[in-house]
Amino acid sequence: MITMNQVSKQFGDLVVLKDINLEVKQGKVVVVIGPSGSGKTTLLRCLNILEQPEQGSITIDQQTVDFSKKVNKKEILSFRKQSGMVFQTYNLFPHFTALENVMEGPVTVQGVNKAKARKRAAELLEKVGLSEKLDVYPYQLSGGQQQRVGIARAMAIDPKVMLFDEPTSALDPELVGEVLLVMKQLAEEGRTMVVVTHEMKFAKDVADEVIFMDNGIIVERGKPDELFSQPKAQRTKEFLSLINQ
Repeated sequence: MITMNQVSKQFGDLVVLKDINLEVKQGKVVVVIGPSGSGKTTLLRCLNILEQPEQGSITIDQQTVDFSKKVNKKEILSFRKQSGMVFQTYNLFPHFTALENVMEGPVTVQGVNKAKARKRAAELLEKVGLSEKLDVYPYQLSGGQQQRVGIARAMAIDPKVMLFDEPTSALDPELVGEVLLVMKQLAEEGRTMVVVTHEMKFAKDVADEVIFMDNGIIVERGKPDELFSQPKAQRTKEFLSLINQ
């Protein structure tokens, strides 16, 4: 489903990703952990070409982008339609209701007629527990509710892959659970997901594979019970000992 082959990314002289190789099979949940500045978010942003790597290739489903040659805008837009991304900050349109925020992608990007998009948006908001908030504006919603609108919005384009960039990091602690519950439900439905998070319990409970990154490389990967209980790399051991204090 997802393949990253020798993907590298740098900003000026700073190399953020170094020859990343990653494979995510259809219906699997991969959780990426690691310290701040390790390259986790950049990896995620490269997956839908919000950041363009300097080298390597990325495949989602049957579509491949090779960054060793010039990539045109049409190719990027086509590739990006395959993934739905949920950001740390909710990035909702403040002048749109919850329903309108979820409708926007299908109508604007995919050309879906408004009646069909409205029906689908209402179904998705019900799915994330917000059926009573269709006509409410973002400022009237809690952080957790806004993030759930963000998840519904990402799902509205029927993406092959869901990408989550620390979706609970901006939330008050008591609101984290409602967002993680929706994400867990998506995982149980067999959605292909790549999740960058500091929520270790979510990683242990939901991930099929956990990846530990540091300094722009994948240091270690494995099943959650193995990586958390018996990490092999010394850097992974150091990281886990700090967060478990």
